[in-house]
Amino acid sequence: MTTIHNANIVEIRRDLHAYPETGWTEFRTTALVAAELDRLGYKLYLGSDAIAVDERLGVPSDDELAGALRRAQEADAPEEYLDRMNGVTGLIGEKRFGDGTGPTVGVRVDMDALDRTEAGDNTHRPAQEGFASRYPDKMHACGHDGHTAIGIGIARTLENDDEAEFNGTLKLFFQPAEEGGRGGLPMSRTPHLENIDYFFALHLGLGNETGKIIAGYDRPLSNAKLDVEFSGEPAHAGKAPEKGKNALQAAATAIQNLYAIPRHSDGATRINVGKLTSLNAQNVIAERTEMRVEVRGETAALNESMLDAAERILIHSAAMHNVNLETELYGKSTTFVSDQSAIDIVTKAASTIDNVDEIVEQETIGASEDASFLINRVQELGGKCTYVGIGASNTAGHHTAYFDIDETALQIGVDVLVQTITRCAIE
Repeated sequence: MTTIHNANIVEIRRDLHAYPETGWTEFRTTALVAAELDRLGYKLYLGSDAIAVDERLGVPSDDELAGALRRAQEADAPEEYLDRMNGVTGLIGEKRFGDGTGPTVGVRVDMDALDRTEAGDNTHRPAQEGFASRYPDKMHACGHDGHTAIGIGIARTLENDDEAEFNGTLKLFFQPAEEGGRGGLPMSRTPHLENIDYFFALHLGLGNETGKIIAGYDRPLSNAKLDVEFSGEPAHAGKAPEKGKNALQAAATAIQNLYAIPRHSDGATRINVGKLTSLNAQNVIAERTEMRVEVRGETAALNESMLDAAERILIHSAAMHNVNLETELYGKSTTFVSDQSAIDIVTKAASTIDNVDEIVEQETIGASEDASFLINRVQELGGKCTYVGIGASNTAGHHTAYFDIDETALQIGVDVLVQTITRCAIE
């Protein structure tokens, strides 16, 4: 699909599902969206014009980025927009409607997939119907393909539907690298969030049935992820073990003690080691071990407390086993509280949509979400924000190999957001 002009939003979602791109490699996705927004008359800010490049977290290697760009070219991504990205993914589209005197409304959707292999048996609908991932180690397992399709649907509806009478300016934020909390912070550090009156982020599924709308998700857990490397000295494990400096033993010490960090009386905290790699033979003292650690906290302060404790344990684990330690922040998110005035607009908008049969005004999201940085920035500047949940009857849990959505939720999401945007100009 070299263009999505003639595709409906279900077809767009399925195309994106078949060509998943992980954080900072969403070249094809960004180019396809840019081509469609360009056709609809939006002013485009691509790549480094949409992202504070130096603020990016967890950026893949140059070789990985080059390979992803080649893959996008081979999948017929529009070359014109690939060239304009300068190797950086992400897109903001901006357009004035009516006489432009109304409010400025921002909508954020995320685009990235996950590093996991999708189920291939016929009990999984994408496999059965031929739109499962074409890449064996990547999958849209969280609904971001649907989020991107909804963003395009919003742009189309406001342009083509005579009943969608919005008077104001719309900014559509197509954010890269949400997974791992890597893209929200650099997108929030741009001037594009200035002068926004209302800002909405959205998410499909999250265990909610199609037809259910949560007008105000909030209070996600703050989150931080660290890439950790212990480096020591190799030695023969049988002949001269004393000559080695065991990086794997340092990692094991760290893991045991990371999970022993006490919980906090001020609120919920979390710790997890999700990745451990040590490519050594069984008869060699391990010279290098890599880990990825994440901490979470109910508040930003609790998250920082957990991060400080984790870093202290890592430092002392390295010292105990006389190995070197390097750490790098891989990703981060914070928390937020949705604004009641924005929640009220979504609630009223959702009540006018025929296929919406349940509306929950406010609910704690429970997970982590880097739209938090964009929401916090808009609120700091005086805008009102909320995070909208769109039920999608997902048949399996998020981030699992069998994840899928009820695609009728896509149009519901478009309708709710379009009506929400329109109401921002009359509230």
